[in-house]
Amino acid sequence: MRTRSTNRVTIRHVAQSAGVSTQTVSRVVNNLPGVLPDTRQRVQDAIDQLGYRPNAIARSLTQRRSHTIGVVASGIDYYGPSRTLVGIEHGANEAGYSLNLSLLNQPEKDNVQPLIDGFLSRQVDGIIWATQDIGGNLGWLEQEHFPVPVVFLETRPRPVVSVVNVDSRYGSQLAVQHLLSRGYKNIGVITGPMTWWSARERLEGWRETMAAAGLKPEDRQIAEGNWSTSSGAIGLENLLEHFPEMDAVFVCNDQMALGVLQTSRKLGRRVPEDLAVVGYDDIPEAAYFWPPLTTIRQNLKNFGSTAVGLLSQLITARREENGPPVKSETIWLRPELIIRLSSGEAIPPNS
Repeated sequence: MRTRSTNRVTIRHVAQSAGVSTQTVSRVVNNLPGVLPDTRQRVQDAIDQLGYRPNAIARSLTQRRSHTIGVVASGIDYYGPSRTLVGIEHGANEAGYSLNLSLLNQPEKDNVQPLIDGFLSRQVDGIIWATQDIGGNLGWLEQEHFPVPVVFLETRPRPVVSVVNVDSRYGSQLAVQHLLSRGYKNIGVITGPMTWWSARERLEGWRETMAAAGLKPEDRQIAEGNWSTSSGAIGLENLLEHFPEMDAVFVCNDQMALGVLQTSRKLGRRVPEDLAVVGYDDIPEAAYFWPPLTTIRQNLKNFGSTAVGLLSQLITARREENGPPVKSETIWLRPELIIRLSSGEAIPPNS
């Protein structure tokens, strides 16, 4: 039973109750060696009885670490970035870290150096870069050595930094191969913004798969979106204007695919009878679109937690004295194809 409920319990109160020095209490709180088992148990009993809560700032000074991770993110209005953040938060909780989150509203313009300086002044143990490497932040990103361990998400792999990627090129290959296997040949694509590395990878996967099938991809088969539902609708209208023979379309996220489905209906194009549609992400609503959407599933929660796990390893390795040099690493996660009605069977030629 706790004996103190109104006044703040300090380390001195615990020491007096356990009959030990404050230094001994500190060693127990910080799980340091040099305390006899009976003494350690007596101190722990006093902590439990008094309801003592160690000062996190003081502990961070003692241990030379804050148990905090800085996270730089953007685009959380969209499903992918927001679910990735959920995964980061889950992984951080599992690993005993708090998060210090900073959002970039305009990654292509925002000056990231003050943001990074703020993280460092708060003594974060490491940083997860969960936004695009574009615009004004490129100078910081192109460094080879960082003051704290850093893990990058969805970015171009480089030999000197640690990266966790979902293999977007492979995901788009799955989507296009699926359409080809069902007999579709005139396959268009609606990309994300080309400033995003993942969007460029998905486009390249479409190009490679079409070319491998002996189908020369043309610019008129490509429309650029910005991940929003409205850009999917506009993208479909542009494709039908310049590529009217299109019988299938790969849409590089599910939110844009929703715009495609709605616009197809307005234009009298039946899905999948007149136009097959494949999306990307497998948002929870994708199974409830009409028709239900064939899509590429990314385990984004696992994506975020994997980044935390890698960063935790880097933090531990850097703290170990006389340990081996910290090596950079790139982890690739594989997406999977989820088949639903929107990519129904194509009618074989001359049937």
